[in-house]
Amino acid sequence: MSTIESVLQESRLFPPPEGFVRTANVSGMAAYQALCDEASRDYEGFWARLAHEHLLWHEPFQQTLDESNPPFFKWFADGRLNVSYNCLDRHLESQPDKVAIIFEADDGSVTRITYRQLYQRVCQFANGLRKLGIGKGDRVIIYLPMSIEAVVAMQGCARIGATHSVVFGGFSAKSLQERIIDVGAVAVITADGQMRGGREIPLKPAVDEAFAMGGCDAVKNVIVYRRTGGNVHFHPPRDKWWHDVIRDQPQVCEPEWVDAEHPLFVLYTSGSTGKPKGVQHSSAGYLLQAILSMKWAFDYKPTDVFWCTADVGWVTGHTYITYGPLAVGATEVMFEGVPTWPDAGRFWKMIQDHAVSVFYTAPTAIRSLIKAGPELPRKYDLSSLRLLGSVGEPINPEAWMWYHTTVGGGRCPIVDTWWQTETGAHMITPLPGAMSLKPGSCTLPLPGVMADVVDETGHSVEKGKGGILVIKRPWPAMIRTIWGDPERFRKSYYPEDFKGKYYLAGDGANRDQDGYFWIMGRIDDVLNVSGHRLGTMEIESALVANPLVAEAAVVGKPHDVKGEAVVAFVVLKGPRPEGAAAQEIAAKLRDWVGQEIGPIAKPDEIRFGENLPKTRSGKIMRRLLRALAKGEEITQDVSTLENPAILEQLKAAVR
Repeated sequence: MSTIESVLQESRLFPPPEGFVRTANVSGMAAYQALCDEASRDYEGFWARLAHEHLLWHEPFQQTLDESNPPFFKWFADGRLNVSYNCLDRHLESQPDKVAIIFEADDGSVTRITYRQLYQRVCQFANGLRKLGIGKGDRVIIYLPMSIEAVVAMQGCARIGATHSVVFGGFSAKSLQERIIDVGAVAVITADGQMRGGREIPLKPAVDEAFAMGGCDAVKNVIVYRRTGGNVHFHPPRDKWWHDVIRDQPQVCEPEWVDAEHPLFVLYTSGSTGKPKGVQHSSAGYLLQAILSMKWAFDYKPTDVFWCTADVGWVTGHTYITYGPLAVGATEVMFEGVPTWPDAGRFWKMIQDHAVSVFYTAPTAIRSLIKAGPELPRKYDLSSLRLLGSVGEPINPEAWMWYHTTVGGGRCPIVDTWWQTETGAHMITPLPGAMSLKPGSCTLPLPGVMADVVDETGHSVEKGKGGILVIKRPWPAMIRTIWGDPERFRKSYYPEDFKGKYYLAGDGANRDQDGYFWIMGRIDDVLNVSGHRLGTMEIESALVANPLVAEAAVVGKPHDVKGEAVVAFVVLKGPRPEGAAAQEIAAKLRDWVGQEIGPIAKPDEIRFGENLPKTRSGKIMRRLLRALAKGEEITQDVSTLENPAILEQLKAAVR
């Protein structure tokens, strides 16, 4: 990593508009630098001040940061609060009738819900959960479509001190079953189905299938929200309709006051082994940075209409739909459908119809919409926009420029945000009223975030050189542990290579002469497909589980729309297929992966070989497979390979 040179040369610079600077929450570089200097002078005092100012405490904390057992850091540990109280109750006197959520369904129908109404619905649902015997410390799986109910379920769990684990609605029954078992869930909240692009997609049958696989005996209640009206198979007394659970429940629910370190949620993300990682986040520290990033990076104003297009099944949907916007009292848009249905103008029409002012989406979506043509956004009035955001993976400069000029009309700053499931909230991102922007760069760390680019020994690399991105000090919203596997947490994020001192982000990065950060991609075997982090080992494990497959290795290659495409090199138990037979088996294996993990994990390309390139010790040489997938000539030394001739076979393999 220490010898990587950045090949991206980007000299365009976009200063923040003067009008934006005048009204910004952090106005000008001097204001940004003052916050950074405060954090440098008194790190704990900086975070303590912000925690007192932005969170409502039932019992205020006395100790800011406990570093006595690294890397298991604790923030504000002796304080007590409730996250749902901080998101809802705090607005009941000041703005009870302000619209909290504008929900647009797949078919275009719109529902608006005020802060008072949202509070009442959360309280009813929380009371319903309590009546079922669910309470503080219990874990609840949420497997719901994009809906107001998804927010109600998450906030309802937070209100009673239950830890939620949201599973993306596109994941398969097997993925759901694994997560139910790993987190030890006592309840599952789901729906009969979901609507996507005009089609009804069932959800409850996947829950039934997960239970049929076994191991889910701890689950005593399955709560089903009726979304589509589709037929579902009920298993009484376990299964209950959502509307029955909340019937006659009071619209007031006393919050459960929990310790600041109480687990708010566990969210599973892919790792470099086959087993998903349950990323555990705290209550107070997580919420603090969700609030600060809304105010700093998104420059939140009370008049904003904020729209994050992510699904609640991912951390972006947690932080910038369910918690951050509500904690600051924003009006936000939630969308059930897809950006290309009924046509590729859907996003732009929604921005026009709801007067969206802050729009946050993924480079994958942007690239898809670029292909639909520049004329589409121009058909709609996008003048309400004042700020654009990008999330999920680095945005390439060409897509950045299109986003800036065609969508933002050249007047809207773009906050290109770098962060992870594990970080909880933005870490490196422009402050739009302070920093000049460079297309493709996430610019500078937020105040209080101590980021650096280092070599394999942990020493900072000089500007212009590539290296390993690390965070040198703990931060409030950070991952606390991997659920049930603290040793895996330590090894994954605080490796001995850096003496256990630095958080290893897993990304390579370069810092230019102005100190701006440029993310260069993963340094491990995790793929970023359409903004979703997928572990290659998970996909490999799914392939090898097929009775036809003997061995598989999965790598990524660049993709214009999705960021990375999944390429699988497969060795069958029988002879290597060719021609139509290869195409047929490849199609079957794609479908198999879709069933095992979910459609997003389906390989874009499958190549069959009689073997895989391995060293004599049996290690698969994935770097060679990456080169083959990209169509590059292999110039590396292959003398350590046990079977160098296999490279030519895989190079010519049927796709």
